[in-house]
Amino acid sequence: MSRNLYDVLGVGKTASESEIKAAYRKLARQYHPDLNKDDKTAADKFKEISNAYDIIGNAEKRKKYDNNEIDADGKPTGFGAGFGGGYQNYGGYSGNPFSGFKAGGFGGSQGGFDFSSIFGDDIFSQFGNASQGGFGQRTAARRGQDISYNMRVDFLDAAKGVEKQVNLNGKTINVKIPAGMQSGQTMRLKGLGNVGLNGGENGDVLITVNVDEHPYFKNDGLDILLNLPISVKEAISGAKITVPTINGKVAVTVPPFSSSGEKLRLKGQGIKAKTGQGDEIISLQIILPKVKSENLAAAAEKIENYAVRSF
Repeated sequence: MSRNLYDVLGVGKTASESEIKAAYRKLARQYHPDLNKDDKTAADKFKEISNAYDIIGNAEKRKKYDNNEIDADGKPTGFGAGFGGGYQNYGGYSGNPFSGFKAGGFGGSQGGFDFSSIFGDDIFSQFGNASQGGFGQRTAARRGQDISYNMRVDFLDAAKGVEKQVNLNGKTINVKIPAGMQSGQTMRLKGLGNVGLNGGENGDVLITVNVDEHPYFKNDGLDILLNLPISVKEAISGAKITVPTINGKVAVTVPPFSSSGEKLRLKGQGIKAKTGQGDEIISLQIILPKVKSENLAAAAEKIENYAVRSF
């Protein structure tokens, strides 16, 4: 029993013309013999889907097929089906509807299929001149297209390095983000893009990294920057304060009589990359209390004036 042509293309009997066309394009690309050199069944499958599209992709033939006037091979059913010693002429087919398919490939002038209109982008010019011996004749190799991908990365992951999984073209790829990756930088994964044609090399995957902002860290190259709020008392008397780093918390000593804007450096607490090791640089910020303090005001009255400006 012949297979249902709608099943061959994977569409329902009520599918629109555009749905049938889209299904055929997808399957034709998937089973094209030049893309399946190691699969001996691909050529047969390609013939099958091409034949199915030739019938149900044509409004007149589809109507005859739906009315059981022709079968899945395009042959008339009922009385007269066997006359003439072969198949009848339907839509440009003379004799066997597969007469356009040669042993070594597919003949371009006999098959009746308008491949260029189906694929739209002249894809068959990439596979060789079918009228001169089928798929054995190749055009020049063509490199596969690159794939662009945007990836969001947490600030600490970008600072310390991380491995993330991404799904591209149905494949899961492990991507290593090196320590110190900056927002907007692009990574190139060689050969993981779209497949090349006619022996051409594969395209690449281009991953643009977008680093999320951190609540209190910023970075300057390999250095990590942190603003450290301190009270007036801590600024005058000095203090030992626990501060965060990208590697965990550490204690830092604020010297007595420190001013806003002064910087403390924590050696080796920045980003560690192949190019070197950064530090954490802490900028002090003296913060006055938001609620008015009579004691603080009285203490300020007792402080002698001293020069703070040079202009």
